[in-house]
Amino acid sequence: MHGLILFAHGARDPRWAVPLQQIAARIQARRPGLALRLAFLELQAPDLAAAAAELVQMGCRRVELLPAFLGVGSHLRQELPRLLQALRQQHPGVQLRAHAALGEVGAVQQAIAEHALALLDAGESR
Repeated sequence: MHGLILFAHGARDPRWAVPLQQIAARIQARRPGLALRLAFLELQAPDLAAAAAELVQMGCRRVELLPAFLGVGSHLRQELPRLLQALRQQHPGVQLRAHAALGEVGAVQQAIAEHALALLDAGESR
């Protein structure tokens, strides 16, 4: 069984997570049987360890980790590798694989650029 974790920074205001919840809902709508969890680095729950443990308890033996960050800073460069190492020690029979941050994905960059251009075009037509 495969699982997916959308991993984000977290914030004090719970409304901050709404777009991530909406992304998760879109994924679930396309893959209803997918084991999917949101996880946060800080300030919100669940953290990465708790989300991974839930997926493992559900029977996931492969977990894809998608960082919902626009860029790679110290959180992804330094903290995420340590967190992944700890998870691999806690769940030795599970394949955990981290992917590129969303902001580094060409399709995401293109979608943002297209949105910016659409805003400009809409402003010119007024």
